[in-house]
Amino acid sequence: MEKNSLDELYELYVADIYRYLRSLCQDHHAAEDLMQETFYRAYLYLEDCNEERIKPWLFRVAYNAFIDYTRKEKRSVAKEGAYFSSLPHPETTEGTLLRQERWEEVVQALSRLPEGQRHALLLHDVHGLSYKEAADIMEVGLSQYKILVFRARQKLREADRRRNEHE
Repeated sequence: MEKNSLDELYELYVADIYRYLRSLCQDHHAAEDLMQETFYRAYLYLEDCNEERIKPWLFRVAYNAFIDYTRKEKRSVAKEGAYFSSLPHPETTEGTLLRQERWEEVVQALSRLPEGQRHALLLHDVHGLSYKEAADIMEVGLSQYKILVFRARQKLREADRRRNEHE
């Protein structure tokens, strides 16, 4: 790979990488920072990348940047993050509220999953990677990856069923 092709890769995969990182860290600003870090690392090591499929490689770079970020965050203390989420949003239409409520339900359901199951589900179901590509990113065997996805889906179905029973 040539370093000049980074612009092309950025144009092709920036939205996918951002959505993946946003779903992992659930913070817009952190996802943007991690996305920049991902493409910075890709720039540094792009010429060493000998993989035929660049998208799974970029997802692995993004995942490693996320892991580094979470390790760093564990050492620091966040203060008063609820303040910003309590500020009113200028859009208050019914559709926006319903979409936001449904998104929050999905995020809560995903956050209750074990980390491995959540990552497995996000890579395949949300970001469209094949089982093999996602298993390689997570550095697990294909059968173990399929079990993680199955269990994650099973837990989400059960949570949805319980939620519907309460309504």
